[in-house]
Amino acid sequence: MNSHPQAAPAEAPSAPEAPSAPDAPDGPDALGTSAARARSAELEKLIAEDPGKFRILTGDRPTGRLHLGHYFGTLHNRVRLQNLGVELFVIIADYQVLTDRDVADDLQSYVDELVLDYLAIGVDPERSTIFTHSAVPALNQLMLPFLSLVSVAELNRNPTVKDEIAHSRQSAVSGLMFTYPVHQAADILFCKANLVPVGQDQLPHLEITRTIARRFNDRYGHGTPVFPRPEALLSEVPLLLGTDGTKMSKSRGNSVVLAADADETARLLKGAKTDSERHITYDPADRPEVSSLLLLAALCQGRTPEEIAADIGSAGAAALKKTVTEAVNEYLAPIRARRAEYARDRGELRRVLRAGNERANAVADATLAEVRAAMNSDY
Repeated sequence: MNSHPQAAPAEAPSAPEAPSAPDAPDGPDALGTSAARARSAELEKLIAEDPGKFRILTGDRPTGRLHLGHYFGTLHNRVRLQNLGVELFVIIADYQVLTDRDVADDLQSYVDELVLDYLAIGVDPERSTIFTHSAVPALNQLMLPFLSLVSVAELNRNPTVKDEIAHSRQSAVSGLMFTYPVHQAADILFCKANLVPVGQDQLPHLEITRTIARRFNDRYGHGTPVFPRPEALLSEVPLLLGTDGTKMSKSRGNSVVLAADADETARLLKGAKTDSERHITYDPADRPEVSSLLLLAALCQGRTPEEIAADIGSAGAAALKKTVTEAVNEYLAPIRARRAEYARDRGELRRVLRAGNERANAVADATLAEVRAAMNSDY
């Protein structure tokens, strides 16, 4: 394995064309869960037929180390799509953590950890673009015209914004938090992504992005759309609970991070919550903690949770945790090895980001020039 591949910036077109993909209809129910699931199945077939038609924007906020929930929820899928031939843009949304001062104070180390995780799991900087939000000024200049296309009422009723505000650790909510959906729209549309892998709870965010794209095209497109209306690629995200039996989260200290070594993983899983019933069965409704551990082992081994449960039988929780620990450590071993190799040269992380930022800036500059021309402000 080439442990430190040099990320060369891809040649950016002078005016990037939006990749063409059949578009889903607009409307209040266009991104409803049932419609999104059906459309996602169609999109998977289209991806298999011609992956080059699709450009994906995805990413993470640098607020802590990524864990197994992130991996099986989104990270593994990104690498799958990349390897199929879909063009992948991965944004490290560092501007979006400015609402959390305790995180922003150590931002550089969090960004480094994200890049390490991306490279370790198989995101290839020679085929995909890894970049930081703050390094792409033209992207952020799209915020102003986009904000003019949505109302305060539309932002205020966005359920994801409400949830972010409800869980904010701040005594007052900043304007940046309030405009989060428009910020995300700029992230998606600057590179003219036409496909966005999302969870069900992110569908309202994407609906605002589609609305902004449609309104911009209607107002300024003069019959020629400037932006595609990106579609949701909705996949089944496995419900992995944290070691305390609640949602696995960076902030709750209940997760197994990808950077953990084998001993730390064993210690964390040994303390995972189970129940008093000795016979092990897969029953997510009545035995959520046991079922989550079975699901984790099954994901690592490519089997079903029921098969894992049948193997363990009446051996009890200790045998379950041993099985899960062995499965996780075996699965993560090659990822940990790659991560250790990349970590030996932190300068490589800077080179990867510089190359990705250069590529993202070229695309963003071209998009902004097109936007200015459409708005008759290219003077």
